[in-house]
Parts: sequence; structure tokens; C-alpha cells
Amino acid sequence: MNWDKCSTSNQINHGSVHHQVLSENQCERIFSAVLEVLERTGTKVYNEEALALLKQAGCRTDGERVYIPSRLVEKAITSAPSRITLADRNGQRRLKLEGRNTYFGPGPTNPNFIDLETGIRRKVLRQDVCDVATVVDALSGLDFCMSLACISDVTPVLADVHEVKAMLENTIKPIVTWAFNRENNAAIVELCEAAAGGAAALRDNPSFVLYTEPATPLKHPKESLDKLLYMAQKELPVIYTPGVQGNATAPASLAGVIVMAASDCFAGLVIHQLKNEGAPFIAGGVTTNMDMSTTIHCYASSPDFCLMHAGYSELVQHIGLPMFSTAGCSDSKALDMQVAIEYALSIYSAALSGANLVHDVGFLESGMSASLQGLVMGDEIISYVRKMIQGIRVDDETLAVDVIDAVGPGGHFLQEEHTFRNFKSAFWMPKLINREQYTSWEANGKITYDQRLTARTKEILSSHKSEPLDAGLKAEFDKIIARAEARVG
Repeated sequence: MNWDKCSTSNQINHGSVHHQVLSENQCERIFSAVLEVLERTGTKVYNEEALALLKQAGCRTDGERVYIPSRLVEKAITSAPSRITLADRNGQRRLKLEGRNTYFGPGPTNPNFIDLETGIRRKVLRQDVCDVATVVDALSGLDFCMSLACISDVTPVLADVHEVKAMLENTIKPIVTWAFNRENNAAIVELCEAAAGGAAALRDNPSFVLYTEPATPLKHPKESLDKLLYMAQKELPVIYTPGVQGNATAPASLAGVIVMAASDCFAGLVIHQLKNEGAPFIAGGVTTNMDMSTTIHCYASSPDFCLMHAGYSELVQHIGLPMFSTAGCSDSKALDMQVAIEYALSIYSAALSGANLVHDVGFLESGMSASLQGLVMGDEIISYVRKMIQGIRVDDETLAVDVIDAVGPGGHFLQEEHTFRNFKSAFWMPKLINREQYTSWEANGKITYDQRLTARTKEILSSHKSEPLDAGLKAEFDKIIARAEARVG
């Protein structure tokens, strides 16, 4: 909080609501367990360049299996930056990934979309990603953009590249994205370099982050490490984020899931820093559990999801790296009351945990479907939560003793200057939550929250215009896409 310093001590008791899942001792024990896993059990690395780097650094190997000494993990943690700043498309530095600064955005990869007009679940179209970027651009609670989708109506092996082009054309906010392979990764970097004004400009003020994953538990595919190494070479930020499921790809315990996720992530960190010491790296992981009755991985439909993500965030903060986490997602198949519960509690928990980049706002169906209305609802929940975690300001202005004395017993504060000066900032105002009296609500058509969500989403798409791209830049984007299309035939 950037409140003015008080002349008297203890006028502000604390600046925010506090939340702690793990003690310092517990963080140390989990970190020690991670070091033990990497040193004793090791990990499989299916990438020649990464294997060579690890061998040269002194790792013991047995074919693809690599045993990583604790000293290399600790050295990589020390050399990786503890803070990363992300810029918008114009190069203005916006998101400071450090400390407990928390920023929210959508996720990627959903193959299905809930149609805004019909409400029917269908395959994702390129226009959906354009609409996602437009909605994100318009909503103040969403700080970065992801595609929320995997496009079906473009060249399939270039869907990731087309998603980035669609986002760049429809929002100026920082972009987090995935890539299918190193070649597509290079094409995406080329798009972002063109938007930034060159490779040096993008490196100095990065406007995008790449998201790549190992194959948990303890396996690192060639393609995943190709992208990780490429981003290290380019000195651009990368997230290495295992998708870990307790009961299935991780032990049946909350601490065991965190150990498994961190082991995979930190192995990637070592490889990344061996490639280019000091290159920007963001730790992460989607920590869930498999529901043993349905076999789905639980997306925010349990308190365990929130606890594991909060605990993992605290571990990463403990060692001093930026953290990528998950919230605003649901296992529900429709935008219903279950979604509202899961979105609200996961967003609140993520904000309290202080994770830096929090993705997957707008997810439904355990990451198989996406919703524009889900983004709009997530935005209002984020606004609500951000007000809550500010805590209560306590100083002469807010204590208002002089105002209370002036009004006296039986009076009211409606005409006081103090009220006019403070009512907008003191109390949160909703955008879509309804506070009308019943008779007014009835007279205005009994419009429900889901109806207001849909109307607001349509209003954004019809009226909001993001800052336009220069015609020359659009032409350059088209050339980059054409070269990628020619490459894949």
C-alpha cells in the first residue's frame, strides 16, 4: 500500500489482510525434500543439449537419467532474477513480478468455447481469441492476456502462432502464451519483436512470456526443453510449469504434490540457468489432485486446490523467485453457481498467497471449455478481492473523530465534506452485482446476474476498441505468418 506515512506510530495497524499456509520451517523442509529428490532420485532429460549442459556442470548421469546435485539447484536459484517487469505492447513497464504483487489473466489451451449467442459448447474459432483479447483489454481487473483457447479454424500446427497474432492485434496488455515447438516459438518471438520495435527492445522491456511444461513426474521432453533453452538464449522470460495431480502423477498428500511440482520446475531452472546465467525465469505449476471417482483433475472444486497453490507460492517466495499460479477456474460445465463459488474462493486464495502471475480466469470444465462471460465475472470478483486484501486504513482521516464530534448524537453524515471526499474510495462499488430494492429490480425486468454478465460482455465487444496497430506492423505480422505457413506446407 502506498499510504502517506503517519506522524504518530501505530496509526496504520497493517497494510493488508494476511494469509500464511506454511511456516518458514515447513518451507525449508519442503525445499530440502526437493533437493533430495533431484539428487537421489534424479530426473529424465530427453534433450541432447540439456544433457550436455548438465554433464558439463558435474551431474551424474545414467543414459537420460540425471542426478542433480543440490549445489546446482541453489546456484541456479541465486543466479535467476528475483524480479521481472513485464511491459505492454507499447513498451510501457506495467507488471512488476516481485514480492507479493499479484496480477490476473486468462489461461490457454481450451479446445472448446461456450458460444456467447447460443450458450452452446463448440470448437474454438480464431475470432474467439480476438474477442478474448478485446474483453481483457477492456477489463481493469485483468492484467495480462492469454488466448483462453486452442484455435480450430487455422492451420492446426500453427494455432499457437495465430493466437499470438490475434492477441497482439486486439490488446496492448502483456501476453503470456504457449508454443507447440521451437520453430513456432521462434515465430512467436518474431511477432513480439516486431511489435516491440526489435529484439533489443523486447529483451529490455518484455511484453510476452512463454509458458512451457515438463512431463511430470520427473521427465523433461525434448520439445519442452527446446523452448526453455531458446527463451534462455533470447533472454526473454519463460514459465516452466508442471501440471501435477495428487493420487496420479504425484503422491497422495498436499506436501507431496508441492514437492513433485517443485522438483520438476527446479530441474528446468537448473537447465535454464546453465544455458544462460541470469536469464529471467518464472517458477510455476498447476497443482491439483485426481478425483478418484471421476478421474478428472480438480480445478478449484476443492479446498486442496487452493491450499496447494498457496503453499507452492510460499515456497517459491521463500527461495526468492517470481511465481506463476492458477485461479478463476472451475470444474463446472456451465456458467452456474458452482462456477461462482470456485472462481471466488480460488481468486481470493491466490491474491492472499501473493502469487505474481495468476492464470486460468474464464476456465470451465476442468480446462476443456472457456467462457467470455467467465472473464467478465472473474473481473468483478478480482475487484472485490483486491478491496478485501487492502485491509483497513487507520489514520486521522479515516478515524474521523472531528467529523463525528461535529455531527453529534442523532445527526447524519450525508452532507458532510468528509463524506463527499471519501465515499468513492472508502467503499467498494460493484459493476454488475445488483443492490436494487426488490420493487425496483422487479420493475426493471428481474434481470439476473448471468443475464447482466452476457449483456456486459456483448457491450464490451460492440463498443470497446483497443489501441490500433500501425498498418505497417500489421503487414509485418502477415509476412511472419506467411513464412510460418510456408514452413509447414
